[in-house]
Amino acid sequence: MSQTHVQTQDGVSDQKKWQMPDTLILIFIVGLFAAAMTYLIPVGQFDSQQVSFMVDGAEKTRTVINPESFRLVTDENGDSVYNQVQFFASGGGIGLMNFPFEGLVSGSKWGSAIGVIMFMLIIGGAFGIVMRTGTIDNGILKLIDKTKGSEALFIPVLFSLFSLGGAVFGMGEEAVAFAIIIAPLMVRLGYDGITTVMVTYVATQVGFATSWMNPFSVAIAQGIAGVPVLSGMSFRMTMWAGFTLIGIAFTMMYAAKIKANPKASYSFESDAYLKDKAQEDNEARWGFGDTLVILTVIATTIWVVWGVVMHAWYIPEIASQFFTMGFVVAIIAILFKLNNMRFNDVADAFKEGAGIMLAPALLVGFAKGVLLLLGGGSDDPSVLNTILHNAGGAISELPSAAAAWLMYVFQSVFNFFVTSGSGQAALTMPLLAPLSDIAGVTRQVAVLAFQLGDGFTNIIVPTSASLMATLGVCRIDWGNWARFVWRFMLLLFTIASVTVIGAHMMGFA
Repeated sequence: MSQTHVQTQDGVSDQKKWQMPDTLILIFIVGLFAAAMTYLIPVGQFDSQQVSFMVDGAEKTRTVINPESFRLVTDENGDSVYNQVQFFASGGGIGLMNFPFEGLVSGSKWGSAIGVIMFMLIIGGAFGIVMRTGTIDNGILKLIDKTKGSEALFIPVLFSLFSLGGAVFGMGEEAVAFAIIIAPLMVRLGYDGITTVMVTYVATQVGFATSWMNPFSVAIAQGIAGVPVLSGMSFRMTMWAGFTLIGIAFTMMYAAKIKANPKASYSFESDAYLKDKAQEDNEARWGFGDTLVILTVIATTIWVVWGVVMHAWYIPEIASQFFTMGFVVAIIAILFKLNNMRFNDVADAFKEGAGIMLAPALLVGFAKGVLLLLGGGSDDPSVLNTILHNAGGAISELPSAAAAWLMYVFQSVFNFFVTSGSGQAALTMPLLAPLSDIAGVTRQVAVLAFQLGDGFTNIIVPTSASLMATLGVCRIDWGNWARFVWRFMLLLFTIASVTVIGAHMMGFA
């Protein structure tokens, strides 16, 4: 009797143990803070202007804010206007209780939220078909068998390739598709889902942040700031190599720890699905149909990279190519009877793959809704404009080294609200570039502060659609991810701070 009583008490104790709130709850709490800010901060407004710059011999034009045009919006009595968020708003307005819906349906097919959400569903469905064929699992078993003794090389090779992709053509959303394939590989090698996120999405953001030629970040920021586009290349290439090596070393140390003690993984429970699946498949089948599936996936990947680099493909084009890949793989699977697949199995696989992406898709929409509570940027009156203007004024009053560092800190924080690299450049660089002149900081350093702040914080902010999608396909809750990645973020922040201040002291121009 007493033993039963003790067991019952232990059970109750376990139930009462504190747990990290679900990511959806965390985003709603952030939404409450955003709504409160609208009662404390008046709305401000910038006028917009066109700037032109040259990239690879072609003239590019961008709409940016005019930093000298800021003014607080006032009513007929001359009092500042507060765009106070109500409990509920009708007529398409943004209220506390309808910001999730407005966030989910906001934007266009070219971006967040609706475009990114549809991209996630299509990608998930297409790779759901690929995974149902069994080709990826069987290929992983063959690969592991052929590379016994050199498994540790997977981490540095994959991290380097994805980091290079982020540096060269701004790879980010594409990492979601690759994470679907690489997650089973990492689990079979004795690692975990977090290792998958590190070698795919995190690697792309390390490359994105330290790029010497990223067309969606550094090139736009340099053009807006009036700095020769792609200048400072040798410094940035050295910086990319250094940060990539740091990322590889951190990931390999973590992976070695997990291989020695799997229960130390922050994603131990969520990895159970992949581990169970790995135990089910003990014998590797391989036939001509499997070869065709792999060739289709490889050809699609090369085709997408070519389209992004040569024709600036983005969400609609990339999603369409991967859907085509799923269609072709479905035909191959039916013709060669891979896992005895039939037409209805193809439909089930697509729906199952898309279903996996539903939870992260909701997070993307909710996060976008939080940003809508604060209003837009550019020439629309918003709380964000007031925050941007006041931060810029504070930076201009500081000593030059402190101003350079605070630019980096500000860009890091502001990236929570505007995760788009090009969007953040358009909002912040027209203001910070002339302020850097006043503070005695070169515009090249101001661009450096922008790209490091914009890129690295994409690794942790829940408003990043690509991060939430990658975590979703690896079945990792954002709370567990934050518990793991804060150490890496602190390391990146420290080294990036030294880099920005060092570049300033060197007169990087």
